[in-house]
Amino acid sequence: MFRGFYTAASGMIAQQRRAEMLANNLANANTPGFKAEQASLRSFPEMLLQQIGYERIPAEKRRYSPFHKTVGTVNTGVYMQEAIPNFVQGTLKETGLTTDMAIFDIRMPVNEENGLPGTVFFTVQTGEGELRYTRNGSFTLDGQGYLTTASGYYVLDADGNRIWLSSDRFVLRDDGFIEGENGETALLGLSFSENPLLLIKEGDGLYRTDSGEPLPSAHGRGDVHFSVRQKYLEQSNVDPGRTMVDLLAAYRTFEANQRVVRAYDSTMDKAANEVGRIR
Repeated sequence: MFRGFYTAASGMIAQQRRAEMLANNLANANTPGFKAEQASLRSFPEMLLQQIGYERIPAEKRRYSPFHKTVGTVNTGVYMQEAIPNFVQGTLKETGLTTDMAIFDIRMPVNEENGLPGTVFFTVQTGEGELRYTRNGSFTLDGQGYLTTASGYYVLDADGNRIWLSSDRFVLRDDGFIEGENGETALLGLSFSENPLLLIKEGDGLYRTDSGEPLPSAHGRGDVHFSVRQKYLEQSNVDPGRTMVDLLAAYRTFEANQRVVRAYDSTMDKAANEVGRIR
């Protein structure tokens, strides 16, 4: 009895976390560069059930022999293992702002382990001097003329230096080369990840490596083909319609497990207060 109770309860927790993930996807449907997450559900290890008893042996005297009879396997529950980002290219939308940039993946090498293509990222620096990576190209110029993200993180060039511009009237070429109004130049820092699923996701659309080591540069690689578009932003790859359908399905599954838990609770209440009552 208790086995089924905990199995249904684990299903409720898994669907609750899945619904939270889908709600977060839906809330970021209009966030530039946001990558939708997909739930990875796993089941607990199955248990082998066996019946242990005694069977009577035909003889003059009553004799019994122990036996072990296999009943079958039973699943003990399910859990949400992780939320995996989907790094499929989002659509590009023209904004008209010179500080807006978008990376367009033309052709990327495919990872042999998972069969997925690599991804190119903008390289930014936090206030603590740590490297982060993002696909959100909604940049701006701060009061000192440095190119920054909306959160104030510095956008780096290919040499790891902050990009300073005299004004927002600059030109960005497809290869990431920036030429300012007064002749200042910089090569936009673009990093390449062969397996972006190994990156750790943080807030504000930022990613970091697990080891803390920087990603290799995307410039100068013959197998990495991309272009950088000025006055464009990469939109989120969230499909609102599909996300709403999945969210409703998660709620329905949660409610189904909830009814099972209530049924077990009612059965245990009767067993404790009615069947097992001492009179």
